[in-house]
Amino acid sequence: MSKRDVLIGLVLAVVLTACAKPHEGQWLGYAEGDVAYIAAPNAGWVTDLKVERGGVVKNGEALFGLDDTNQASTRDQAEAQIATTQGQIAGAEANLDLARRQLVRQKGLLATAATSRQAYDEAKSAYDAAVAQVAQLTASKTQARASLTGAAYQLSQRQVIAHTAGVVQEIYFRPGEYAPAQTPVIAILPPENVYVRFFVPEAEFAHIRMGQKVKIHCDGCPDNLTGSISFIASTQEFTPPVIFSNQSRSQLVFKVEARRPGGFKLNPGQPVDVDGL
Repeated sequence: MSKRDVLIGLVLAVVLTACAKPHEGQWLGYAEGDVAYIAAPNAGWVTDLKVERGGVVKNGEALFGLDDTNQASTRDQAEAQIATTQGQIAGAEANLDLARRQLVRQKGLLATAATSRQAYDEAKSAYDAAVAQVAQLTASKTQARASLTGAAYQLSQRQVIAHTAGVVQEIYFRPGEYAPAQTPVIAILPPENVYVRFFVPEAEFAHIRMGQKVKIHCDGCPDNLTGSISFIASTQEFTPPVIFSNQSRSQLVFKVEARRPGGFKLNPGQPVDVDGL
């Protein structure tokens, strides 16, 4: 027997051992989780970090902050613009009140022929100009308020809060580092996102279906822990390093996932055994 044949034999022995079930009727697997990656919508320097890896965060809790000097300046400018426009509106409204009184006076004098048509037309033109000025300044104030709303929102985005609860799995940027826009800074695993991934041999693949109930076994798990199959791979997950044949076909396994409402109270990577129900 050549060295190559011996090596292939050893590989097959390892594969067969790895694929063997712990006991009849069970499939091997492990707990897994869909992580939520938390990023800021805009880039910036990380100024503070409110959480640490392994910590539990609640919905609405502060996670991290970015430098907000530019955003605070934009907000202050919008507030100053509103104050300035408000003062201009007060003066324009006073002019409008005077123009209105002058127009009423000229209208009364014109009715008794005590003034000229030209004087009345001038009063009417002054009144219309005063109305237009108040309208223009009011529109400017509305625009300034919209700018303030946008600036305040951009400023609020510099303090990122959690929109989901869970355990902090990883921190990618710390204070003093520059975080690009929409790049994850923190990874959180919500408890409802924990599921079970297991592998079904090709010979048993035809007996499983979407939505099928399965029973989960692990060290320290309750006896009645169950879930439902939520994903079935369409192709095999593993093929032995030999030519495909009827003998090697039994070593094909397919990846399957099971979930339950609220998630499994398991740690990602924790080994489990799964039974079909």
